[in-house]
Amino acid sequence: MDKKLKFIGLAGTNGSGKDTVGNMLAENHGYLFISVTELLRNEAKRRNQPVEREVLRTISAEWRRELGLGVLIDKAIAEYEKQSDQYAGVVIASLRNPGEADRIHEFGGTVVWIDADPEVRYHRVQANAASRNRAEEDNKTFEQFMAEEEAEMHAPAGSDSAVLDGASVKQRSDVFIDNGGSDLASLATEITQKLNLK
Repeated sequence: MDKKLKFIGLAGTNGSGKDTVGNMLAENHGYLFISVTELLRNEAKRRNQPVEREVLRTISAEWRRELGLGVLIDKAIAEYEKQSDQYAGVVIASLRNPGEADRIHEFGGTVVWIDADPEVRYHRVQANAASRNRAEEDNKTFEQFMAEEEAEMHAPAGSDSAVLDGASVKQRSDVFIDNGGSDLASLATEITQKLNLK
């Protein structure tokens, strides 16, 4: 296997289908799929804090300040290395800080950016909220959804390097996928082709 495909980082806008792509890579190509967002949700619960995007952003920034910008990637790869003989590689979602994209590249990996039209993504998030156990977390108006996206895509002026900066992750991405449709078979084919997977 091409070393670039052993470590895959998934990034993209909210509701673009990062978990869907991660699960497809796991099911169709033998990857271990690790959601660093779940690591953050579990930490919020451990701290008895509400599982809300703002809380997750705060925890992730705190960890990056204490343990380095690539901490979430390091945690995911440490988990993968315990069982690497069972998988073709590891796919990690969701990269939201440029230091995470840089860390994937330091491991010789590939960063994939996934996107779709905002209204498609919003309706996708609303439709799937309950099945993903995020009914409360994702109960937002379209305006709130877009405001959260803006907060996660662009670091505020004067902020440090530990905050979310999706736009800078996008600039560092190697492969781009538009997931605006609903045909999962076509998406699976596109992933296989763009990543050169057999």
